Amino acid sequence: MNQSAKFIELEERYGAHNYLPLDVVITRGEGVWVYDVDGKRYLDCLSAYSALNQGHVHPRILAAMVEQVSRVTLTSRAFRNDQLGRFYAYLAEISGYEMSLPMNSGVEAVETALKVARKWAYVVKQIPRYTAEIITAAGNFHGRTISAISFSTEPLYKQDFGPFTPGFVTVPYGDAEAVAQAIKPNTAAIFVEPIQGEGGVIIPPSGYLRKLRDLARENNLLLMADEIQTGLGRTGKLFACQWEDVRPDITVIGKALGGGFYPISAVLADKPVLGLLQPGEHGSTFGGNPLAAAVGRASLQVIVDEKLVENAEKQGEYFTDQLAEINSPHIKEVRGRGLLIGVELKPEAGGARRFCEALMAEGILAKETHANVIRFAPPLIIDRETIDWALLRIRKVLSMP
Repeated sequence: MNQSAKFIELEERYGAHNYLPLDVVITRGEGVWVYDVDGKRYLDCLSAYSALNQGHVHPRILAAMVEQVSRVTLTSRAFRNDQLGRFYAYLAEISGYEMSLPMNSGVEAVETALKVARKWAYVVKQIPRYTAEIITAAGNFHGRTISAISFSTEPLYKQDFGPFTPGFVTVPYGDAEAVAQAIKPNTAAIFVEPIQGEGGVIIPPSGYLRKLRDLARENNLLLMADEIQTGLGRTGKLFACQWEDVRPDITVIGKALGGGFYPISAVLADKPVLGLLQPGEHGSTFGGNPLAAAVGRASLQVIVDEKLVENAEKQGEYFTDQLAEINSPHIKEVRGRGLLIGVELKPEAGGARRFCEALMAEGILAKETHANVIRFAPPLIIDRETIDWALLRIRKVLSMP
């Protein structure tokens, strides 16, 4: 039995089986590369679902973490610390939002944003209490808490987990007219992903986000964007909504905010919205802790200083164009923005899983989503030479029977 098999056996015996990972056991990462326990090197083309935009073990973020972890890691929000204010200020500077509320996981930030939207609905819009509705999009993925799955349309996420949280209306993604028809006097907000990553890298029609922005303004609603996976440079803009020059009232971020070192998320909004929260109404023991604040600020600085947003746009355009030129009978469509790319396979191709397993054998780690889509989302530090290295192997795999 090799080293990998031993670790896989331990996981399968003692761990809950709520994931179906590829059978690679990673022990070390550096930049865009990871290494398994048997010494094989792989190109990471998933980036931990975009949590590793800065690459594995980025030295600047590591240095910030080591420095802070040796000083103080947790104070709780019962006290103040010398890192949080600086994190807030830098986040405001680069995002353009006046305030932020830090949490830990992405779905915690989603839950926070939903609470903020509901309070705004009752306090500002004066919707009758406990009747507010939020419009969401079919095919969404906002996490797997009870509230998040309540407005999911994926049966796997919902089966056996009800009853569900009320207050959500779901319409087809990319259909602004359906959103318009769903608006009622008690509608509080529209909540969408600018690109549906888990849904299969689904890019809405041009002008969709702009139309939602206009509908929100015309009907006194909040426009809320889940940029947990698409934000912080992934699509070639700091936020994917910027491709349509749209500024939501609330933006939710996470994943790459922690640079791959630490779970950090945040809700971004201006004072008239986020300033509505009063002491005790919401909180988190670990949210906004000094370690998270130090790591988060360093993670953002790396994105800005190393021009990762610009690199994502440049390399992503090249990667997408090259993938689209692959002459494979299996490919139905290639779609992407920046370094968030989906290769949709035809139903008769036999599913994306077998291609991901073949890519792994060639030294590339990618993951299937929605059965027939291979997602390519490498760290934003990737260069042209490495993409060309990957393309040779991707072409080989996509030409197999």
